[in-house]
Amino acid sequence: MGLDLTSTDRAPPLALYIHTPWCLRKCPYCDFNSHAWAGAPPFADYVARLLADLDQELRNPAASRPLISLFIGGGTPSLFPGTAIQALLDGVRKHTELIPGCEITLEANPGAADAERFAAYRRAGVNRLSIGVQSLDAAMLRRLGRVHDPAGARAAVAAARAAGFDNLNLDLMFALPSQTLAQAKADLAALIDLAPEHISYYQMTLEPDTPFHAAPPAVPDADLAADMGEAGRARLQQAGYGQYEVSAFARAGRQCRHNLNYWRFGDYLGIGAGAHGKLTDPGSGAIRRTAKHRRPQDYLSAAPEALIESERTLTQDDRVGEFALNAFRLTAGFEQALFTAATGLPWSRIAPLVVAAVRDGLLQLSAGRVVPTELGCAFADDLVARFLADDPAAEETSGRNRSSQDSLLQPAVVRNTGQRQVARV
Repeated sequence: MGLDLTSTDRAPPLALYIHTPWCLRKCPYCDFNSHAWAGAPPFADYVARLLADLDQELRNPAASRPLISLFIGGGTPSLFPGTAIQALLDGVRKHTELIPGCEITLEANPGAADAERFAAYRRAGVNRLSIGVQSLDAAMLRRLGRVHDPAGARAAVAAARAAGFDNLNLDLMFALPSQTLAQAKADLAALIDLAPEHISYYQMTLEPDTPFHAAPPAVPDADLAADMGEAGRARLQQAGYGQYEVSAFARAGRQCRHNLNYWRFGDYLGIGAGAHGKLTDPGSGAIRRTAKHRRPQDYLSAAPEALIESERTLTQDDRVGEFALNAFRLTAGFEQALFTAATGLPWSRIAPLVVAAVRDGLLQLSAGRVVPTELGCAFADDLVARFLADDPAAEETSGRNRSSQDSLLQPAVVRNTGQRQVARV
């Protein structure tokens, strides 16, 4: 990948997540921190507040490291005009150091994007787009409440290519309302035909506090959904997309650096309404999680020094549980050394748990690397549960920023987190 995401000291790699909270319309399956806009969102005021938020974050000496990646999620960031994204990224570059070739991702929806806007984002410095296609079947898109149709999705991909983007992620969901196995296969085949560098392929789930949860549509049963997932993984592998995480598939060298940093328990600053952050103090090794005010109006009206709505310092049990929630998402597993580097805890803290999981056929341990077996991947929730303490605080989501979608094991186990900032990758 050309980037070492392994930490060898008490300061893990540092990324930046930027949350934009508005959408054209709230989808009935979505539980992200997104809000249908009424009139024109205050783009300029919001960008100014984001930069004030970043300024506050950077007052912490632990945040003085260069950024390895930047991810603008939502909501629908592609609602923002090019001038706003330019001002935002100019401000970020003015106050922080970005590593050479820093991955800068922006999420876009086909119903809120065009060639001119994509070109402006590219000029501003965005070098990776993540487009929420979700389906290329017109009937499925209507059932999902999406604002675009298949032609609009294809036009968005063409516009991105015309703007010079050579690193695209496309989201696709399966197990949609009344979807058959044949339809799921056809949907994925159509997406592969668009030749993105990265595909997020994940099962639709009925999340609490959503219209779909309150009035569930007829979705495929667990066996059919599993068949769809298995067939999809096989088709993606055949098409040259390697699976490196529960729902993430990429061409060689095109894995999402930003989300890999989450999954390897790296640090990240979170700015924007509802954004979550995780920061390790290089001196004490303390790991602190923060969450900003969730409601856009509260975030915009609070004083710059009062944007944090909640914060806590992770206990040792928290660190073990959250590391497992993240690291076991990766198909290649993790190095034993990463556990100590990322958590500050000795390997002996989890050695008995790993040995037991190896004995039960859920993990393999070889040459200093811990890798989930096929059985461990199939029963990922059970595997992770072995590393969670009984303390409810240890079972909170990992704090990965879920901007839209990533799918997966829940809470952070398998699906971007109440913190969820990861979603589209």
